[in-house]
Amino acid sequence: MITESDLIILVSITLFAAAVNGALGHGFSSMTVPVALLFYTNRVLNPALVLVEIFINSYVLLINWRGLPKVWKRVIPILIGLVPGIIIGSYVLSSVHPGWIKFTTFAVLLPLILLQAAGVRKPIHSERAVGLPFGASVGFLYSITTISGPPLALMFNNQGFVKEEFRAALGLIRVTEALLTATAYYFLGLYSAESGSILFSIAPSVLIGVPLGGYIIHRLNPETFRRLCMSFDAWVVGFGLSRVLIELNLVVSPTAYLFWLMVIAIDTYLLYQYFTKTRFKLFQTQKIKTVKTG
Repeated sequence: MITESDLIILVSITLFAAAVNGALGHGFSSMTVPVALLFYTNRVLNPALVLVEIFINSYVLLINWRGLPKVWKRVIPILIGLVPGIIIGSYVLSSVHPGWIKFTTFAVLLPLILLQAAGVRKPIHSERAVGLPFGASVGFLYSITTISGPPLALMFNNQGFVKEEFRAALGLIRVTEALLTATAYYFLGLYSAESGSILFSIAPSVLIGVPLGGYIIHRLNPETFRRLCMSFDAWVVGFGLSRVLIELNLVVSPTAYLFWLMVIAIDTYLLYQYFTKTRFKLFQTQKIKTVKTG
């Protein structure tokens, strides 16, 4: 039974996640889902989030349309790969135990977040050949979890996409996967009154949050903002994974929470490394300016 306080938490996290998505071009589901799964199953939550994602990613695509001509040919293999991945993933969502779906969501999401936090950069030379299986994997993940931002961001950052191209590619892929997944959910009968209730509860937060994020990001350091958002995400996902380990009787409480503490320790170390490097770069820049003006 969802209480009023649970609903307040859900509305608050969707407002924050929508602002993050408006600022960075992705992040809505990867920040909403780990918190929302504390109250709902993927089978109830996903249909509502997919419909919201159609709106959010259409907005992202619209404001970054100038980058589309430069990237659409590069992402065609990924778009083709989405189709079988979404079909299989949607069927799995409709038939597998919700607890194991939750476990899969957290277990896949966590390493992707930590890889981004670690600043992993390893460009793929055979981009077109990798696109099809990568798209199928992303489609499968998205249809089960409504999350695809972390693997897509990791891929596009590694491939050297600049800001507008990055967001245009993300927008195009995520609008496509959201539309395909929404259609698959319809044919599998996954929409319910409870999903509709979630949709109407979070819609105002999304409508406010997305443009708010676009406004705020111009007044912040985008990379620092992104890094802090990933830290929040890692901590929440770590907590969710500890909880689901207990739910599935894989690890007893409180031992399961040691895993959460380990995630916090790893992310804290990565955060320390990031700010140390940032301060060093700032110091070097100021030193160069001083030498030039002197």
